[in-house]
Amino acid sequence: MASSIQSIGEPRFELLYEAHVDLEPPQVVGQTPLGMRQIFYVKGGTFEGPRMRGEILAGGGDWALIRPDGTLQLDVRATVRTDDGALVYVAYGGLIAASPEVYQRIFRGEDVPADEYYCYGTPMYHTAAPQYDWLNRVVAVGKGKIIPGGIDWRVFALT
Repeated sequence: MASSIQSIGEPRFELLYEAHVDLEPPQVVGQTPLGMRQIFYVKGGTFEGPRMRGEILAGGGDWALIRPDGTLQLDVRATVRTDDGALVYVAYGGLIAASPEVYQRIFRGEDVPADEYYCYGTPMYHTAAPQYDWLNRVVAVGKGKIIPGGIDWRVFALT
């Protein structure tokens, strides 16, 4: 049995793109039964990678939930337009976990190094554009870095 499992191999990561997202200040819904709900709307942004590049359109957002354990749970939906005009819907969940001290530094607008907190998302893609049909069958993972007024991502396709 072990030899069959070992033959599966290890996942490989291929850079899909790097993205910069500008966000509106949060709409604070407040403390709900599930935690503190905040909504961050996308103002815009850009992304670029080996097989695609373009802009992140305004209007998407993150319906973020700060759970009772202090972990921020991501619920992101956005639309991007590639440089050749294709629209791609992107949706992902994820988590941001940090110590209270690191969260305070982030909320003050400090440039906190990404290795001081956990920030990962798992985007899925939907598009009707034939040239990007391959995105409909990609499992991806992104590592984020919170920056003043937004977030930067490095997103990798699992191959």
